[in-house]
Amino acid sequence: MIGRLFAAAWVLAAAISGAPAQAPKTTTAIFAGGCFWCVEADFDKVPGVISTTSGYIGGTLKNPTYQQVSAGGTGHAEAVEIAYDPARVTYAQLLDVFWRNIDPLVKDKQFCDSGDQYRSAIFYRTDDEKKLAEETKKKVEGKFAPRTVYTQIVKADTFYPAEDYHQDYYKKNESRYKFYRWNCGRDQRLEQLWGKKEQS
Repeated sequence: MIGRLFAAAWVLAAAISGAPAQAPKTTTAIFAGGCFWCVEADFDKVPGVISTTSGYIGGTLKNPTYQQVSAGGTGHAEAVEIAYDPARVTYAQLLDVFWRNIDPLVKDKQFCDSGDQYRSAIFYRTDDEKKLAEETKKKVEGKFAPRTVYTQIVKADTFYPAEDYHQDYYKKNESRYKFYRWNCGRDQRLEQLWGKKEQS
């Protein structure tokens, strides 16, 4: 009897002590805001963002390449999948970062890049994400009225990660990235639209 009680107690103790520690909950968001190098760089600065992955979404071609997407005609947009900890940053906060890093007043274009592959879009996966996206879009429309806000809100389908050399491009090729971003006039236009960014 004592042996059985000991065994039962050991099993219970093992179950309690052996339970894996609760890992931080991670979820993802997908945004298209023109050049995915720039979108990655902007979101990597946000506390609570765990990782960013450049890729393609919204088209019909399976496993597209950069050459195919950048040439146009695939229906895909350059986009970034953002893995984040919702205990540290909310989807609503990510939406705010998204809006303040795009030009919502242009169609099929972002800064110096033209074509529907550079359109701005929010790719939602849940009804809650869709609702929040629509609410924030209405606020942006109010800010810029009577001008049209062209940013799309679209149900996410398959996200295809881009080639390895595109991942963390702004870190791997810092000088080339900075020159591209400056030459594209991205930050100058963002300041016109949204005002100066707060210094962190």
